[in-house]
Amino acid sequence: MCAAALEEYCGSTFWNASYLKRPDPDLPLCVEQTVLVWIPLCFLWLCAPWHLLALCQSAKVNTKQLSKLYICKQLVVSLLFLTAIAHLGVTLGEDFGPNSDQSSKNAGVYYANPVLFAVTWILVLLCHEGLRRAGAIDSASLFLFWLLLVVCDIFPFQTLLREALRLGEVRDVPRFSLFYISFGLELIALVLSTVADIPPEAKDFIKKNPEAGAAFLSRITLNWLNSMVLKGYKQPLVQEDMWDLNESDNTAFINERFQHFMKPELDAARVRFQNKMKKKSAKTRDSAQEDPQQNGLSSGLGKGVSQDVLMMEERGKREDEKKKKDNKEEENYPNSWLITTIYKTFKRILIESVCFKLLQDVLTFVSPQLLKLMISFTQDKSRYAWEGYLYAVLLMVVALLQSLTLQQYFQRCHVLGMKVRTALMAAVYKKALVVSNDTRKESTVGETLNLMSADAQRFNDVTTSIHLLWSCPLQIIISIVFLWLELGPSVLAGLGVMVLIIPTNALLATKARKLQIENMKFKDKRMKIMNEILNGIKILKLYAWEPSFQKQVEDIRGEELKVMKRFTYLQSISILIFHCSPALVSLATFAVFVSVSNDNVLTAERAFTSISLFNILRAPLAMLPMLIASIVQTAVSKTRLEKFLAGEDIDSDIVCQDPSFNTAVSVCDGSFAWEKDAKPLLKNVNLDIEPGRLVAVVGAVGSGKSSLMSALLGEMHSTKGFINIRGSLAFVPQQAWIQNATLRDNILFGSPHEEENFKKVIQACALARDLELLPGGDLTEIGEKGINLSGGQKQRVSLARAVYSQADIYLLDDPLSAVDSHVGKHLFENVIGPNGILKNKTRILVTHGISFLPYVDEIVVLENGVISEVGSYENLRASGGAFSKFLDTYAKEQSNQRNSETGEGQDAEDIELFPGGDNAQSDGASEDIVSLTLERENSIRHSQRNGSVRLRRNTSVKTSANADEPQKGQKLIEKETMETGQVKLAVFLQYLRAMGWGYSAMVFLIYFTQTAAFIGQNLWLSDWTGDSVEYYNMTYPSWKRDTRVGVFGALGVAQGLFVFLGTLLLTNASVDASRILHSQLLNNILRVPMVFFDTTPTGRVINRFAKDIFTIDEAIPVSLRTCLLYLLGVLGTIFVICLATPFFAIVIIPLALIYFFVQHFYIATSRQLRQLDSVSRSPIYSHFGETVSGLSVIRAYKHQERFLKHNEVTIDENLKSIYLWIVSDRWLAIRLEFVGNLVVFFAALFAVISRDSIDSNVVGLSVSYALNVTQILNWLVRMTSELETNIVAVERVNEYTQLKNEADWVADTRPPQMWPEAGRVQFENYKVRYRPELDLVLHGITCDIDSTEKIGIVGRTGAGKSSLTNCLFRIIEAAEGCILIDDVDIATIGLHDLRNRLTIIPQDPVLFSGSLRMNLDPFDKFSDEEIWRVLELSHLKSYVSGLQEGLQHKVAEGGENLSVGQRQLLCLARALLRKSRILILDEATAAVDLETDNLIQNTIRKEFSDCTVLTIAHRLHSIMDSSRVMVLDAGKIVEFDSPSNLLEKEGHFYAMAKDAGITLESSTNL
Repeated sequence: MCAAALEEYCGSTFWNASYLKRPDPDLPLCVEQTVLVWIPLCFLWLCAPWHLLALCQSAKVNTKQLSKLYICKQLVVSLLFLTAIAHLGVTLGEDFGPNSDQSSKNAGVYYANPVLFAVTWILVLLCHEGLRRAGAIDSASLFLFWLLLVVCDIFPFQTLLREALRLGEVRDVPRFSLFYISFGLELIALVLSTVADIPPEAKDFIKKNPEAGAAFLSRITLNWLNSMVLKGYKQPLVQEDMWDLNESDNTAFINERFQHFMKPELDAARVRFQNKMKKKSAKTRDSAQEDPQQNGLSSGLGKGVSQDVLMMEERGKREDEKKKKDNKEEENYPNSWLITTIYKTFKRILIESVCFKLLQDVLTFVSPQLLKLMISFTQDKSRYAWEGYLYAVLLMVVALLQSLTLQQYFQRCHVLGMKVRTALMAAVYKKALVVSNDTRKESTVGETLNLMSADAQRFNDVTTSIHLLWSCPLQIIISIVFLWLELGPSVLAGLGVMVLIIPTNALLATKARKLQIENMKFKDKRMKIMNEILNGIKILKLYAWEPSFQKQVEDIRGEELKVMKRFTYLQSISILIFHCSPALVSLATFAVFVSVSNDNVLTAERAFTSISLFNILRAPLAMLPMLIASIVQTAVSKTRLEKFLAGEDIDSDIVCQDPSFNTAVSVCDGSFAWEKDAKPLLKNVNLDIEPGRLVAVVGAVGSGKSSLMSALLGEMHSTKGFINIRGSLAFVPQQAWIQNATLRDNILFGSPHEEENFKKVIQACALARDLELLPGGDLTEIGEKGINLSGGQKQRVSLARAVYSQADIYLLDDPLSAVDSHVGKHLFENVIGPNGILKNKTRILVTHGISFLPYVDEIVVLENGVISEVGSYENLRASGGAFSKFLDTYAKEQSNQRNSETGEGQDAEDIELFPGGDNAQSDGASEDIVSLTLERENSIRHSQRNGSVRLRRNTSVKTSANADEPQKGQKLIEKETMETGQVKLAVFLQYLRAMGWGYSAMVFLIYFTQTAAFIGQNLWLSDWTGDSVEYYNMTYPSWKRDTRVGVFGALGVAQGLFVFLGTLLLTNASVDASRILHSQLLNNILRVPMVFFDTTPTGRVINRFAKDIFTIDEAIPVSLRTCLLYLLGVLGTIFVICLATPFFAIVIIPLALIYFFVQHFYIATSRQLRQLDSVSRSPIYSHFGETVSGLSVIRAYKHQERFLKHNEVTIDENLKSIYLWIVSDRWLAIRLEFVGNLVVFFAALFAVISRDSIDSNVVGLSVSYALNVTQILNWLVRMTSELETNIVAVERVNEYTQLKNEADWVADTRPPQMWPEAGRVQFENYKVRYRPELDLVLHGITCDIDSTEKIGIVGRTGAGKSSLTNCLFRIIEAAEGCILIDDVDIATIGLHDLRNRLTIIPQDPVLFSGSLRMNLDPFDKFSDEEIWRVLELSHLKSYVSGLQEGLQHKVAEGGENLSVGQRQLLCLARALLRKSRILILDEATAAVDLETDNLIQNTIRKEFSDCTVLTIAHRLHSIMDSSRVMVLDAGKIVEFDSPSNLLEKEGHFYAMAKDAGITLESSTNL
C-alpha cells in the first residue's frame, strides 16, 4: 500500500529486487528521491529547535563583527537556497512554461523536494545565527547533518553519472547541472563545518586551553592534543606547559557543586541517624563507656612515633583494635549518604557515559555477525563481488564507530573518576579546617591524610569502571544468546567450563592475598631496619658495625624473596588457567556440538563466529570478579569517609564577639574540657583583662596554661560559662608552626607586604642577623616544618608573624622557652614588654621565665586547672601563696641551668604533653606529636620530588650560631636527577644480565613456542571447518571427528602449559635479578663515604630501597611478560593474515610506520605527564599535613578561606597533568584503534579480492584474527610504555650501586694484633676539608698526645672540635698531613681495622631496634658474663635484670622505650665492652640529668685510667681535671696546656671559663 502511494508520488517504481541482482547494482530513483532525502532532513529538523532557542533567548543582538567563516557559511547556504529555488523553477517551467507538454506533468516529488530543501536552508541560516549569538564555536549536529547529506547524495551522484555514460548524453541538463552544483556546495559546507569559529576575544583563553577552541571533529579525534604531544616529544614537559582546566573541571566548581548536594543529603542522614539512636539509646550508653580509653590509647600511640615505617605497623595494630571495636559500634555515625551525593553531583556525566557504553556494547556484537556474512559470501562463489566489498567497508565503519564511542566512554569515565577524587579531597580538606577536637582525636594526621590520598584514589579507580556492573552481565547475556543461535544447547558445556574457572580463580586470589600480606610484613621489617641504618649510619661507621646490619637486612630480604617466589608461582597457575580457558571453553563446546548428533557439522562461519563471540565473553567474565573485589574495598573507604565527613564541627559560638563589653577578654565562670563528655580541665575560670594590659600566666607543668589559651581560641568544649573577646586575635603557639614557604610569606601570613612595617618587625624579633646569614634573605625557602631553621629561629618567626598581623589581642603561649636567654631578653624588651612594639595591645603571655614577671601588669596563677591567684608581682610575692612556691622551685632550676652552659634545650623539656595528669592532650602537643610521623614521611617525599622539579632557593643554607648542627647547616642538598628522554638500551640489557642470559633466552623460546601452538590450533580449526565442504551430504566418520577434537584440545592445553612454563622460568629469573640488584645496592650504600649521607636526604635513599626495589620485584616481571606475549601475539596475527592473503604484506610496512610514530610520540609525553602528576601530587598532601598541624593557628587568625583557596589551587595544578594524561591515553587509543581497524579492513578487502584462490575457512581465520588485533595493539603500547616507566627503577638503583666508595674496610697492610698498645696519637700538619669544593675545616694541626694522657678539647661552635674525631676515624680523609697512632699512619690501614681499635662514646646516643644484647654486641663476640659485667660498671645491671627478657629485651626504634639517660649509659657500656687503648668522648649536649652525667664521668675515670682519653667538652666543668686542654678556634690550635696554666694565662680559655662561672679558685676546689 505504502509503496504504491510512493510510486505515484515519484512517478517511478519504488522498489524492485532486480536492481541489486546484477554485478553493477543501483538503487531505484524513487528511493533516492524520497528515503535518502528525508533521512538527513529529519535529523536536522529534530536538532534545530536547540539552536533556535538561542535566537529567542538573546534579545540583544550581538553586533560585534561577523567572522569570515560565518560569512562564508551563510554565503554557501544562501547559494544552496538559490539552487533549490532554481530546481523549483525548472519544474514549474516544464509544467507551466510556454512549450510545456500538458499531457505529462512532473510528479509531486519534483515540487516537494525543492520546497523541502528551501525551507531547510532557511532553517540552517537561522541555526548559524543562533550559534553565533550563543557564542558557540561550532555545532556537532550541523556537522553530522552535512555528513549525512553528502553520504546520501553519493547514490544519486553515481546514478546520474552512470546513466549519462550509458546513454552517451545527458538527458536532463538543467537538473543534472543543478544537482552537481548543489553537491559541490554541500561538500564545501561540510568542510566549513569542521572548522571552529573562534571569536577574537577568546583567542587568548584558547591559547591556554586549546580544548575550548576545538571543533567537533577535533574533539572526537582529540586532535587538539597534538601540540602537547609534539612538545612532550621534543623537550621535557614542566608544570608551566600544562593547559588550563575547563570551567567544569576546576576544583572550586566541583567542590561547590558537591557541597551543594552534600548538605541536604547529610542533614537527612543525620535525622535518620538520630531516630535510630533514640531506639538504641541503651546500647549507645555502653559504647560511650568504651570510648574514652580508646581515645587515650590512640593518643598514646601517636606519641613520639616519628618514623614513617612504624606508622604502618601502628596503623595495623589500630585497625585490629578498630575491628574489635567495630562490632560494638556498628554504625554510630550518619551513614549511606555519600554515594547518593556523588550520584547527584555527577549525574549528567554518568548518564552520558551510559549511553556511549550501551552503543559500544551493541556495536561489539555486530562484527561477529558481519564476519559470518563475509564467510558465507566467500563460500558461495556465485555471488557478486560488490557484496564482499560492502561487508569489508561495513566492518571498517562499525569498527571505527566502536572505537570512537568506546573512547568517548572511557574519557567520560576517567574524567568522572578524577572529579570524584577531587570532590572528596576538597571535602576532606574543608572538613579538616572546621573539625572539632573530638573528631580530630579519633584519627591521626596520617589517617586523615589517607582519606585524602588512598580512599579518594579508590573511589577514583572504582568510578572509572562502575558501568561494568551492568555492562558485563549485558554482554554475557547477549553473547550467550548469539552462541545459542549458532551452536544450540552445546554452548552450555563451554559456559560450564567458564563458570567452573571462576571459583578456582577466587581461591587462588585469596591465597595470593595472604602471601601478599606476609610479604608486606617482611617489606616493612626490612624498610624499618634500612631506615634505622640510614639514620644511624654515622654510628655504624664509627663502630665498624656495617657487616652485622648488612647480614640482618640480607636475611630479611631472603625471607621476603621466598614469599615472593611462592606468590609468583600462584600467579603462574592463574595465568595458566587464564590462557587455557579460551581453548578449554571452545574445546568443550565444539566437542559436545560435534558428538551430540552426526548432523552437526562444524562449518567455517559457525566456528569463527563462535570463537569471536567467546573472545568477547572473555573480557566481562575476567572483569566482573575484579570489579566486585574493588567495590568491596571501596565500601571500606566509603565508611571511613562518611564517618569523617559526618563528624562534628567545632562549635563557633563558644567565643562571643560582643563589642559592648569594656574588657578586651572576659571569661565568666567558665569550665572547659577537651572532649564533650570528659570532665573539665579548667574549672570555674573567672578572668577579666583590660585592653592594653600585659598579663602573665604562670603555673607548674600541666596546670592548664596552654589549655587556657586553647579555651580563649574556642578550641575547647565549654561545659558552662562563656567567653567574650573584643577585637581580633593573634596566636603564638608553644611549638612554632612554620609553613613550607619563603620566610617572608611565613611572617606576612597572607597580609599585604609593607616594607617599613616588615623591617620594624624583623628588627624587634631579633631576626635581622639570621636574615643576613640565610642565602636568600627573607626570600629563603623554609623546608617542611621549618627544617632548615633552628628551634629558636622558628619561635622568633612565629612571633614575628603575630606582631606583623597587627591584631588587638595577643595570646603568647610560652614563646620565650625555645630561645637563648639573651635573645629572650631582647624579645621581651622590644616586643612583649612594657616598652616593646606591642605596648598598647592586650597581651596574654604564658611563661616560665621568672625574670620577666616583675615587669608585667598582672599575673594569673594556675593550679590544677583552677585560677588560684591573680594580682601584681609585688602583691602575689607578699601573699606567700602558690605563686611564691612556684618562684622558689623555678629559681632553683634556673640557677642549675646557668651552670650548664646551654640555654637551649632546658626549657624545651617543659612542653606540656599531658596537662592535668589526665590523658587529654594540650593542644600544642597534640598537633605536633600526632603530625610527627606524617611530616617526616612527607618531607621525605617532598625532598625527592622537589629536588627534581623546582630549584629550591635554600640549596645552601647557613644558619645562625645557635643552630643545632652548624656544620650541617651549610649543607648542600643536591638535586635529584630525573631521567628524561628514552630509556637506554643498556638498562634493559643490565636487567636481562641480572636475570641471566640462559634464562632470558629460554623464556623467549618457550613463549615463542606458545604462540606457534596458538596459531597451529587455529589453522587446525580452519582445516576442520573445511571438512563440512568435503563431506557435504555424507556421513561424517567418527574417527575423523575424534582426531579433530583431540588435536584441537591438545594444542589448546599445550599453549597454556607453555605459558605456565615460561612464566615459571621468568619468575625464577626475576627473583634472581631482584636479589642481585638489591644486594649490590645495599652493599654499595654501606660503603659510600659519610659525605654522601650529609648531602642526600635520607628519604631519597629510602626511596631506592622501597619504591624502586618494589618496582623491580613486582612491576617489571609482569610488564616484561605481558610485553613479550603481546608482541608475539601481534606478530602471530600478522603472520596468519599474510598466510591467508599474501597481498596483506604490502600494507604491513605503512601501518607499522604509523604505529611506530604514534607510539614513539605518546610514550615520551605520557611518561612525563605521569611524572608531573606524581610531582604535583605531593604538595597537596604536604599542604594538608601542614594545615592540620597548624590548625589552631589558622583558626586563630581566621585564615580558613585563604587555606581553602590555596588547597584548590594546589589540587588544580595536579589536575592539569592528570587531565592531560587521561586525554593522552585516549589520543593514543583512537590512533592505534584506527591502525587496527585498517588491519581489519585490509584483511577483509584482500580476502574479497582473492576469493577465487582461497578457502572460506582461511578467510574466517584471517578476519577473526584481525578483529582481535586492535585490542592487542592498544595493550602493547600501554605495556611498552609501562615497562619503560618501570625500568627506570633499575637505572635509579644502578645509579646508587656506582657511587664512589670510601677506602677498603680491610686493606693489604694490616696493623699488629695488639695495636695500639701504648695509645700515642700524633697529628702532623693535618689539614682536612669536608668536600673538595669547600674550604679547609682544620688548618694544619700539629700535636703529640702521649700514652694515657687525658686531653680536653674545647672551642666555640664551629671551631672544628667534632671534625677532629671525624678525622681520627677517617670519616673524612686528610687533605694534607697525617695522623699516627703508635707510629702507624692510619691512612695506610683498612677502615675496619682502624675503627675497631678505637672507642667512641658519641654525642647523641643512637640505639637500633633489636635486643639489648644486639645493641651492645652485634657480632656476638662476647660472652653473657662479660656483658653483665659492663652493665654493672655502667650502672644498668639492676635495670636490665629487672626486665622480663633481660638481655633479650626489645629496644624500640631509636631507643624510644628507654630514657635519654639510660641510652647514654648503654653507649658507655658499648665502650667498656670494646675497651681499646684510645677513647674518644664526644660529650652529650642533650641535657642528660646531672646524676647520669656524674655516673658516666666516674666510670670513665676509673675504668679508662690506663687509656688515652680525648674529651670534646661543651661544659667546662667536666674537663677541669684533665692533664691538658686543647683550645681550638677556626680550625687551628690556639692554646694547648694544663687547665691551671691556661687560666693563669688569661687567654681564650680564661674567657670561656669566666662565662661559665669558673675561676682559678673554683677550679682548684674541683
